Parts: sequence; C-alpha cells; structure tokens
Amino acid sequence: MLFICISSSCKKTVSQEDPYNWLPLTVTATAYNSTPAQTSYEHPAITAWGDSIKPGVKWIAVSRDLLKKGLEYNTLVKIDTFSGVYIVKDKMHRRWKNRIDIYMDTDIKKAREWGRRKVEIKYGVLKDTVNTAEK
Repeated sequence: MLFICISSSCKKTVSQEDPYNWLPLTVTATAYNSTPAQTSYEHPAITAWGDSIKPGVKWIAVSRDLLKKGLEYNTLVKIDTFSGVYIVKDKMHRRWKNRIDIYMDTDIKKAREWGRRKVEIKYGVLKDTVNTAEK
C-alpha cells in the first residue's frame, strides 16, 4: 500500500532548538571589497586566516579586540540590517576597535554607499560551551 502526503500535516513536527546563545553587541560596521587597495596587494582574495574569498559569500572581518569577546574564526553573526547569517572569516588591522567589515564582493560602489554606521549584531556561542567573554 502506498501513502502520499498532500497536506502540510504530514510534515514531521520535530522541535529543533537553536544550539546557540545569540549575544548582542553594538559595533561600527564598514564594508570592504576583495581588491588589492583594500586588502593585500599580493593576494586580494585571501583572508588573514588563509581562506579564499569568493563572490557571494556572507563573510565579515572583525577588529582584533572583538576576537577576545568571542567573535573568533568561523563565528556565526547576525547583522540587524541584513538578512541571513554571516561568518567571521577575516580579521582587521590592529588599529581598528569595536568594528566589523562586511564583505561586499568587488562592488566598490555598494561598499561606498554603505559607508560607516553603527549596527547591532548578535553572535552565536554554542549553548554547551562556556563563554569567557561574559565572565
């Protein structure tokens, strides 16, 4: 005997709890592109951690002081003015503080239009880990 589900009532109703605590933080946000003038002249598509940037990825760079707050390599980040989840894949020069840099491909006009603004972000910390930034 063959049963076919046509309605949405056949969907599994398994509750999936979010494995992350989303910690809020207000930061200054700027935008960057993978161009030699904005990154490395020798390797403009390589991040500080060695990842290869590809157009279309939702990546951000963080100022080094934010690394100590828990925004480490591969941390998931929600930005209040953008949909989706971004990933920390790059780090900024030591001179910057409390700042993120949003990757905007090679669209320099889009990055300039974004400019610099204060945004609220939320970054994911696994619930089963101890967050030393809150201590």
